[in-house]
Amino acid sequence: MDDVFIVGAFSTAFGKRPQDSLKDLTREAYLGVLSDAGMSDGRDVEFAYFGNCAMHRVGQTSIRGQVCFTPLVREGLFPERVPMINVENACATSSSAIHSAWKDVLAGQSDLVLAVGVEKIYEPAPGASSISDFGGGIDQLDPQEWVDYYRAAANQTGKAFEPGSDRSIFMDTYAMQALYHMRRYGTTQRQLAIAAAKTHNNGALNPKAQYRFEMTPEAVLEDRVVSYPFTRAMCAPIGDGAAAVLVCSADYLQGLDAKVRDRAVKIRASVLTGGKYRALDERGLSHVAARKAYEMSGLTPQDVDIAEVHDATSFSEIYQSEMLGFCPEGEGGKFIESGAAHRDGRLPLNVSGGLVSKGHPVAATGASMVGELVQQLRGEAAQRQIPDVEIALAENGGGVIGFDEAVCSVIVLERT
Repeated sequence: MDDVFIVGAFSTAFGKRPQDSLKDLTREAYLGVLSDAGMSDGRDVEFAYFGNCAMHRVGQTSIRGQVCFTPLVREGLFPERVPMINVENACATSSSAIHSAWKDVLAGQSDLVLAVGVEKIYEPAPGASSISDFGGGIDQLDPQEWVDYYRAAANQTGKAFEPGSDRSIFMDTYAMQALYHMRRYGTTQRQLAIAAAKTHNNGALNPKAQYRFEMTPEAVLEDRVVSYPFTRAMCAPIGDGAAAVLVCSADYLQGLDAKVRDRAVKIRASVLTGGKYRALDERGLSHVAARKAYEMSGLTPQDVDIAEVHDATSFSEIYQSEMLGFCPEGEGGKFIESGAAHRDGRLPLNVSGGLVSKGHPVAATGASMVGELVQQLRGEAAQRQIPDVEIALAENGGGVIGFDEAVCSVIVLERT
């Protein structure tokens, strides 16, 4: 298998950005990733993947990326006639774009490919909500199927399933899984709070995070309940942002300046898996993705030095620690409580602040996770820097099919 590298990675600040348009965010991410790669323009880009999930809110579908890049083409910053494929894969959208870019380069079709995710979710109008805009992340053709599925599962979790227009189905389904885990393994709400506090404290060190304040587990537990056992501080916020990655071949990398080559990061593995309606006691699709990624890379969970996992809720840090093989099944709560996932622990998780602190502008999330790990592998993460990082892993899930995500991405990166 030929080597494939990330030569540039950039994320905008995440947060409520009503003054910035989708084209503004696209421009910021694109120019940022060029600068990170030491390029003045994108003349060598041969293919692009543009990720977005919510642009239909402003009436733009079908050619989202082409529309957002039109000003950049006109100004000579993005090359003319470059093909662009629009990607929509729920919260795993930009990870899917990176996976596609990786496959293009791996197949020898292109030497330099752009993957970008752009999202505006925050609605500033009084009383407005964007919750309904993401109903497409669950089956809308046969909704009775998942209603019956969750109501049947309620007996195993001790939590009634009561969907409503004023709440997120996704938070409720995560809550059901958390309660099942608590009943089966003795996981505690305080362990969830420890995960949330850790990640908020990490985010306080990230200048691009949506939330930049420290929290104690006690403060997390005292916050407003969203869907028991989750308080607000355990859940990802709504915000806007963009992130981009440039993927290149080994041959292309050799032609770049030594300063650029020295900062390149190798993609050791990239895997996508698909979700299904599974039993609560059945392993999730991230376990399958991770197993395939370890096999592809020739690595094991013990080789991973740092990871970013998809913590739409803080329970995900506990669950994904088990699914990714960082600790035995059922011991994710103890793993987090032990301090192993803290910045000074054995395997730091979500040093960026994760989704609960850094933010979750859906289509940009996966690329921002990869971008954080690229910074860590380069030794450029400032106050967040973890020493001696050589192998990093990003896990990013999107959409919902039962208690699985609809899609899961696992990407393994290596310092070169």
